[in-house]
Amino acid sequence: MLQQVIDRFKRQRTEAFLRRTYGRRYAFVGMGQHSLTNLYPVLHYLGVPLKYICVTNAEKAALISRKYPGTQGTTDLDAVLADPEVAGVFVAASPRAHFALAQRVVAAGKHLFIEKPPCLTTDELSTLQQAAEKGTGAVVVGLQKRYAPAVRILGKRLRQEHGAVSYDLHYQTGAYPEGDALTDLFIHPLDLAVHLFGPATVLSAQRPTKSSFLLMLKHGDAVGTLELSTDYTWTSAHESLHVITPSALYDLDNLDTLTRRPKQSTLFGVPMEKVHPAVPAVQHLYGRNTFNPVPQNNTLVAQGFYDELLAFTELCEGRPADNLTPLSSLTDTFRLMGALRNV
Repeated sequence: MLQQVIDRFKRQRTEAFLRRTYGRRYAFVGMGQHSLTNLYPVLHYLGVPLKYICVTNAEKAALISRKYPGTQGTTDLDAVLADPEVAGVFVAASPRAHFALAQRVVAAGKHLFIEKPPCLTTDELSTLQQAAEKGTGAVVVGLQKRYAPAVRILGKRLRQEHGAVSYDLHYQTGAYPEGDALTDLFIHPLDLAVHLFGPATVLSAQRPTKSSFLLMLKHGDAVGTLELSTDYTWTSAHESLHVITPSALYDLDNLDTLTRRPKQSTLFGVPMEKVHPAVPAVQHLYGRNTFNPVPQNNTLVAQGFYDELLAFTELCEGRPADNLTPLSSLTDTFRLMGALRNV
């Protein structure tokens, strides 16, 4: 009897996955390391039918057609955008090219997934917002941390506990000579702070080196300190967020684990944990189990790539989905980056 229940559950789970099919066709613009490592594997797993992969090099386009049967490698973006079969376009090219590419996709009436940064300035963001409002397609920006399971859980907890008192965020990576660390890398922790705690005012900003920031931000009643740096190493790159609320302490580590420690009670200002010492209770709200190789334990799921791409394709197919990163939600993030540009 138990085995029958288990077998039925497994069959229903598999059938539910197989029923999610795609009636539209899609195109991808760009084929860099980020796309190959983080985006293409998710699209392959979901079974998203890519009709075109558009690149700037004709030789690479020919290799794409050989590597991926059924997908056409091309350098002609105009032809791709003119194809009525193509419902959605994924753009993950050079960050410097994203703004112009996004404008072309939106003008063609296609749904757009645009990797971060979608543009480089607040003026460009405003231009894209206006174009998107006039367009017929959805726009999803690739800031995947908003879709990460641990971030969603933390955001819900913060709302339940009426916000944070303070937080401490560290984003530590190695050297980044190939681009602008502020728009290409630091946009992630800055957007995460704005997403979780609200619009930010810069109380203090220092640059100990050309490749690092030490910041103090104010979000309403909450204050945060941030270290954003490429002075560390990629081998041991690390990101951590510690949040204090009126009733608990939260620790988020690399989006892999999220814990909550309730604050101990006091009596007339005296901490009772000093009077009656006890082992602090730790609630494990999220943890990626690296032993069990199931989808929810995959890094691409924990980081949010899976859920953001699934949301975009569901929107393209006319099915309900939460767009957590519309262009309109990035205004405060870009204002913050603009304030830090001349520090």
